Amino acid sequence: MKNERRIMVAVCVLVIGVYACMARSVGWEALSPNAADSYYNLLVEGFHDGHLSLKKEAPLGLTQLADPYDPAANAHFRLGPDRLQDLSYYKGRLYLYFGVTPALILFWPFVALTGHYLSHRLAAVIFCAIGFLTSVGLLQALWRRYFANVSAWVVAVCALALGLATGLPALLPRSDVYEVAISCGYMLTMLTLGAIWCALHEPERRCRLLGMASLAYGLAVGARPNLLFGAVILLVPVVHAWRDRRCVWALLIAAIGPIALVGLGLMLYNELRFDSPFEFGVRYELGGQRQITMQFFSPSYLWFNFRIYFLEPARWSARFPFVREIVTPPLPAGHAWVEAPFGVLANIPLVWLALAVPLAWRDRTVEARSILRCFLSGAALFFGVCALVICLYCGGNWRYEVEFLPALMLLAMVGILGLERALAPTSESRLADRPILRRTARCGWGLLLSFSVVFNLLASTHWYAVGRWTIGVDLAQEERVPEAIQKYEEVLRIEPDYVEAHYNLGVALERSGRLAEAIEHYRRALHLRPDFSEAHINLGNALLRIGKPQEAIEHYRQALRTDPDLAEAHSNLGVIYQRMGELPEAVAQYEQALRAKPDYPEAHFNLGLALEKLGRTTEAIEQYEQTLKLRPDFTPATKALGRLRAGPSSRP
Repeated sequence: MKNERRIMVAVCVLVIGVYACMARSVGWEALSPNAADSYYNLLVEGFHDGHLSLKKEAPLGLTQLADPYDPAANAHFRLGPDRLQDLSYYKGRLYLYFGVTPALILFWPFVALTGHYLSHRLAAVIFCAIGFLTSVGLLQALWRRYFANVSAWVVAVCALALGLATGLPALLPRSDVYEVAISCGYMLTMLTLGAIWCALHEPERRCRLLGMASLAYGLAVGARPNLLFGAVILLVPVVHAWRDRRCVWALLIAAIGPIALVGLGLMLYNELRFDSPFEFGVRYELGGQRQITMQFFSPSYLWFNFRIYFLEPARWSARFPFVREIVTPPLPAGHAWVEAPFGVLANIPLVWLALAVPLAWRDRTVEARSILRCFLSGAALFFGVCALVICLYCGGNWRYEVEFLPALMLLAMVGILGLERALAPTSESRLADRPILRRTARCGWGLLLSFSVVFNLLASTHWYAVGRWTIGVDLAQEERVPEAIQKYEEVLRIEPDYVEAHYNLGVALERSGRLAEAIEHYRRALHLRPDFSEAHINLGNALLRIGKPQEAIEHYRQALRTDPDLAEAHSNLGVIYQRMGELPEAVAQYEQALRAKPDYPEAHFNLGLALEKLGRTTEAIEQYEQTLKLRPDFTPATKALGRLRAGPSSRP
């Protein structure tokens, strides 16, 4: 017994250690050492001040916008020093549309008890660790009660899979406000499943335990509203009692009462913030998409999302970390974005063992079969409902898989326990005492488990690199270019073939005057992705600066082969042709640039210069005037326009 406990403790320490090592802050939290600036802490400070908005003033410029939800118009406020990305803006105040539960159960108590602020990174680790420990406790309870003839090391390996093959390692390297809400939902749903298990096995405390499950699930909905429909699992003990012809009214009240009270609280919270009990603030989000008019859920997204979440295999390469993102199929109409999910059936094949779950209740007493079937059917129902909701959503993201993958993995672990029980020498099954079959089965599920864990760890390494790259981009936007260069170089030490890191490092090196190094990284990015049009344009610009116009022309043309409407490529070609004295060709390129991007002031100005040299003065004046309409402070256009209006004597 002591050895078993030591093994499980070692596994738990290992998994939580991996969580702590992989977790990293990104976004604004990574740029500022002050955790008080994190979104959830700003919400807590708002609560302290007696209001439901964040303790953060909306910038005056945002309040004066005709349409503050236009991504182009609010980009300066979202991505600039104001740092409003993905906040909700309503009636002059800033709100958090992410679930309020993490603030209530962790951030606020932490500040009250310690006087210090908790980072998003540490909060995500805490939630993931508690959720994992709960799932391990549930696994041990299953083992001791129903699979006692299964070896302890098998259970330990299953516990390892519950921690490292459920998408959690890939969640933590980019710990931000999104991951806090998702990890909180994961923790609370695991606690719900644990309480339901106890309610099924402890009749004398069934109402109290079911009430605790209901409260936990209500709080989970407060963290992630999309979990709402999974609340059907709260009826599992009620259905079981009804089948046993017991009185179910007290159980029904215990199952519905707490979650209903939490739901009423959430509705009041929404009404006070957004004048609607059903609005969490998503439609008023300041994001890269115009949320206020989006269709968030639709059956037309179902097949596409099912493919990317369950079927699409990751790409593999010969360079560490070996795992590459899936090839995303064409988006259906209305679908907003996809951020590197992976098909769990293709990449985490261990989940296929969930099909072996019926072995768990085979050859058991009527009572044991009834309880096991009821609980495991509830877990399967929870997985299916949560997966269906995510598949109906208008966005696809790797972190959303944590909504359903842990429950599916728990079922897979029960499948392993059922298989081991059926093949154990002491089993009464007709498959028992067949050592060759048992060894073959163990090799099979052992390989599936090993591959699934390794895939998760490699994917987490990739996302660790992505997190470092994200910080580099943010540093570059804040003009902290030397620090951004360090981050990009760190990314490339982890993942040498990271295309965007090569490109962004090239941009940062060029801004630092290190042109030769910048050109080398642009070339490396293009070697990895030949159709990277932005890299072609930047490489062309750099080659032009070192006096290689012919090579620059070729790269601009390469960019236009990928995207014929790239205004910058047309405009830059016009500049080269103009310098070479080929004015008609220059004019043609500028005109193509303006057809693609009519509000391009530099193209208007350069077209004016070319027309002026061709003697088409009236047209040149029109282009200079258009330039000044777009950029009234464009001094060269002002001087050129003044020169032409003054007459021929003032021209050079």
